[in-house]
Amino acid sequence: MSMDVNCLAVINDDNKSSDRLALIAFKNQITEDPSGILDSWNNNNNSLHFCEWSGVTCSRPHPSRVTMIDLHSQWLVGSISPHIGNLSFLKNLILFNNSLNGQIPKEIGRLFRLKRLGLSNNSLEGEIPQNISRCSNLIQLYIFRNNLVGSIPDGLGNLSNLKLLLLDNNNLSGKIPTSLGNLSSLTVLKLANNNLEGRIPDTLSRLTSLRLLVLGRNRLSGTVSSSFYNITSLEDFTLMDNQLHGSIPFFTLPNLTFFSIGINNFTGTIPSSFSNSSKLEILQLHGNNFVGSVPRNLGNLKSLEVLQLSANNLGSGQDNDLDFMDSLVNCTNLRWLVVSANNFGGVLPSSIANLTKNLVQLHSSVNQIYGNIPPGIQNLQGLEALYLSSNQLTGSIPPGIGLLQNLGMLGLSNNKLIGSIPSSFGNLTRLIQLFLNENNLTGLIPSSLEHVVRIIDSRLLLDVEGVHRDDNARDTTRQVIASIIQIGVKCSSELPSDRSSMSEVIVDVQAVKNRFHGVGM
Repeated sequence: MSMDVNCLAVINDDNKSSDRLALIAFKNQITEDPSGILDSWNNNNNSLHFCEWSGVTCSRPHPSRVTMIDLHSQWLVGSISPHIGNLSFLKNLILFNNSLNGQIPKEIGRLFRLKRLGLSNNSLEGEIPQNISRCSNLIQLYIFRNNLVGSIPDGLGNLSNLKLLLLDNNNLSGKIPTSLGNLSSLTVLKLANNNLEGRIPDTLSRLTSLRLLVLGRNRLSGTVSSSFYNITSLEDFTLMDNQLHGSIPFFTLPNLTFFSIGINNFTGTIPSSFSNSSKLEILQLHGNNFVGSVPRNLGNLKSLEVLQLSANNLGSGQDNDLDFMDSLVNCTNLRWLVVSANNFGGVLPSSIANLTKNLVQLHSSVNQIYGNIPPGIQNLQGLEALYLSSNQLTGSIPPGIGLLQNLGMLGLSNNKLIGSIPSSFGNLTRLIQLFLNENNLTGLIPSSLEHVVRIIDSRLLLDVEGVHRDDNARDTTRQVIASIIQIGVKCSSELPSDRSSMSEVIVDVQAVKNRFHGVGM
């Protein structure tokens, strides 16, 4: 059977017209185009073919058939026209980083050639279309950071070519479909910051090519199958802020760089096998119920930047609980060391002085640490925050802390420290919070500390129990407290000539009173 050449020409012209009309329909749904990217999309401009319009790419084998629309990061406002489904040769639809609203048109399900659908960082609403599973050639699907609701379609598990599935930072609910375990090519699965619930399907552990598994900040519960710890390709394993429980088995994850299961209900001990993950940069185990000692071989993690172990039941309250810090001197990239709110006892090891100068945060409050603060702590020149509050520290405050030029926050409250506040603290020009309450300090507050915003009991910043305060009231209260403290500092200056007179105090206190009652505001 033969077809007339003229008929073929008509069909070809119809296809051209269809693609052009679909593009025009897309433009008509855009209400704001501040960059002018769509100015060339002019249906009346016959001199410029639509394949030459900005952001449009057409096929070489099939001229005049649109294969890509790339309009990312153009600050476009509007909605996605359902006529997009008429671009039957479309392979790439890239619209991320705009301000598109409305729903994802179900007509996208017609685009059986589509390989890449990028709609992230918009304001899209509604549910993920069920028929998106008809886009059988999809390789990348990223629609994170929108306002999508509903459940994750089971049909996504039929997209056998899918490598990237990013649905995080939406309002998705329901359970994680077990069908996602069929996506044998998947390398990235990100579902974090939604309202997903139920167990993590064991089927996901079949994804042996998976590099990123990010399921944090949901409502997931139950245990995590030990088979997940056999996915040797894993680089990022994030389950933080859920309701998961169980223990961590001994494992071998040679490519692991990010391990975060904080704010759950995990129990047991911290396995020494973490030291085998030599590429590990972030280790976050905080907010669980881990017990026992911290492995002393964590110093093998030469790339470690963050060690977050706070709010567990680690340690025994005995000597040597903090010996694991000795090995951390080998972690020259370490920036955060947070071990607060545990049961660590003993003294702060002198090796703390040999930690990397890259360390910016050192938190060891709310433990049972006793003895003196090691004077060598002055070597940690990169420190921005040092918290040792609520321990049993004794002796005087090392004046060498005044050499930490980057220090902005210092918490030594609720200990048994004696002596005076070192005058060297006046050199801490970046210091904005200084907590020294509940100690046995004597003497006057150095006048050089007038620049410090808060030299206070941190408990004063909390809401009164049982009393609700809105944000404005809380901010006002904090400002008033800070002002009162500053008045106190001026009244307590070492030199009489630097102290405020009584008349000045009366004026300042009246100003604080007016602020609290809203007078003149």
